[in-house]
Amino acid sequence: MTCRELIDFLMDYRAGALPEAQCASFEAHLELCPPCVDYLRTYEETVRLGKGACNNPDDAVSEEVPDELVQAILSARAKR
Repeated sequence: MTCRELIDFLMDYRAGALPEAQCASFEAHLELCPPCVDYLRTYEETVRLGKGACNNPDDAVSEEVPDELVQAILSARAKR
């Protein structure tokens, strides 16, 4: 598996939806590629922070957060 393929399969991997052979290849690549380990770690941290940022819709949004980002998050939540 290449680094690009790892990125392409990342969401399926996290969801537990990769076939066994691809999952094994994904994990084998991680054992050999520290940059992909870092990428996976930062991706997971970003997801965690993103979920935590919108837990309480009544909380005030920091003025540092661009309005476009707030609107995109609200739009994505409405589509669920």
